Amino acid sequence: MSETLFDRLKAANLDHWNAYIHHAFVVGMQDGSLPKTAFQFYLVQDYLFLIQFARAYALAAYKANTLEDLKAAAETVTALTDTEMKLHVQYCEEWGISEKEMQATAEAPQNMAYTRYVMERGMSGDILDLYVALAPCVVGYGEIGARLISSPDTLREENPYLPWIEMYGGDDYQSVAKAAISQLDRLAATRLTDARFDDLLKTFGDATRLEVGFWQMGIDAT
Repeated sequence: MSETLFDRLKAANLDHWNAYIHHAFVVGMQDGSLPKTAFQFYLVQDYLFLIQFARAYALAAYKANTLEDLKAAAETVTALTDTEMKLHVQYCEEWGISEKEMQATAEAPQNMAYTRYVMERGMSGDILDLYVALAPCVVGYGEIGARLISSPDTLREENPYLPWIEMYGGDDYQSVAKAAISQLDRLAATRLTDARFDDLLKTFGDATRLEVGFWQMGIDAT
């Protein structure tokens, strides 16, 4: 199998990537030791993040040069607003957090920094810049979920975070992550040049570091 653009970006940012996927927040979900207050804070901010994520994919639809790319972005917006956010609300209700409460919560600075950075890359660049900025979240959650769900070190009995692990490690989300990798390659086929790679590398690295900050945000809230 040939190396994907995602593989190249990840390999060149491996220190940041490992800090992201092996963050203490992730380890805490794996062994069940993460303070529940940290996870609840994360859940509320993740709801607000999804709103901005949907806006980013709406921007991707605007930036699309082909009908195929436009449809793909538009379908993602619909999936986020009509399906994933509803599932997120249901999940949060199990943690005693209502949608009204989430909507009334202010975005944390780390959340604002990350989501606005993604939008800035999309506004100032093209659709490839935007999808590279989105990749650490979309693909990273899939990698984390797949690793945790298959690890013998993951606590399965009485682990309150097991549903999160099963969601991102499950077949449905794994398909989403794989599709995101393929989409990057399709876009790169007509847009990527050697001269441009360094800019994309920086975008990927910045977004990955912001993901680290997003995890740390939850821990710092305890």
